[in-house]
Amino acid sequence: MRRIVLILAVLVCADAGPAKQTLPEVRFVKGAEKIDVMIGDKLFTSYIYGDKLPKPSLVPVRSPSGIEVTRRYPLVELKGGSMDHLHHVGLFFCVDRVNGSNFWNYYKHPEGKQPQIKHIEIREMTPGDGKGELVTTSHWIDKDGRFVLEENRTMVFIADKNKDEYAIDISIDLTAQKETVVFDDIEEGVLAIRLADCLREADPDRAPRPGGPLPDESVKGTGIYFSSNGDETAKKIWGKRAKWVALQAVRGGKVVGVAIFNHPASINYPTYWHVRDYGLFSANPLGQGDFQRQSKYKTNPVIPLRLTLKPGRKAHFRFLVIVYEGIRTKEQIDQRFGRFVD
Repeated sequence: MRRIVLILAVLVCADAGPAKQTLPEVRFVKGAEKIDVMIGDKLFTSYIYGDKLPKPSLVPVRSPSGIEVTRRYPLVELKGGSMDHLHHVGLFFCVDRVNGSNFWNYYKHPEGKQPQIKHIEIREMTPGDGKGELVTTSHWIDKDGRFVLEENRTMVFIADKNKDEYAIDISIDLTAQKETVVFDDIEEGVLAIRLADCLREADPDRAPRPGGPLPDESVKGTGIYFSSNGDETAKKIWGKRAKWVALQAVRGGKVVGVAIFNHPASINYPTYWHVRDYGLFSANPLGQGDFQRQSKYKTNPVIPLRLTLKPGRKAHFRFLVIVYEGIRTKEQIDQRFGRFVD
């Protein structure tokens, strides 16, 4: 009898198939003017906000093994690190020239008249296995203190089952308030990440390639940008439309990459790109006229987008930011993009 029971137990186990892979918990830890996003017991990123900041940001942003892909300056000064562009803080969303107010650049006006994207509230914080959702509301206050736009943002933080990437699915609605809002066509905007200095773009011959040797990290910058169009380097990608752009480089003997995908539901898809070899990495669907005017790939005539929102009208933006480890080819990024838009 015992032998029959044992045989049945073996058959049941064999029939059950492989055990379901468990995903790490994504959870939120609220602190003083910040929310830490934890994946398992590791910090992925922190959502920071407050009256002293010109806009909310995600900083630092880390890869699954803990490699920081964002620059922290001016929040933290690192010896030997770059100290340009005070307004490039982590991963952020804003745009220059909204009804004449400059929300992109951080500056100190002598009369204290400085626009601000002011965090108002956390509407939802939902942890979960493999993903967690954070929903926030912010108000765009112009240089004269007027509330011109309401920003409702949903950020879904995702831990990939293969443990080689983290992702942030960002959906943002901007709604005009009591007056019509006009966005000038300008290169500075909208979803941007300032990369860590070690990830800045290198000579393409020194960049990591599938099947090739890892470049020497002692020389600052080992990265290379590449896009859904098949273009490589910031110079060839800047000012052009693309569904996605990625950059990968070497840090600590590992290849680490950052990619930004633009969703078809987002305004003026596919977005234009404002990418620089020193580490600014930005998707900007609103800069159409400026990019067309400046680009060597001339568009005649220049056709500005000039997004205009009447009171109560809104514009929708959606992007996926992935931070991954290991060399990926254009074909692999294409496949990952396909999963995002399906």
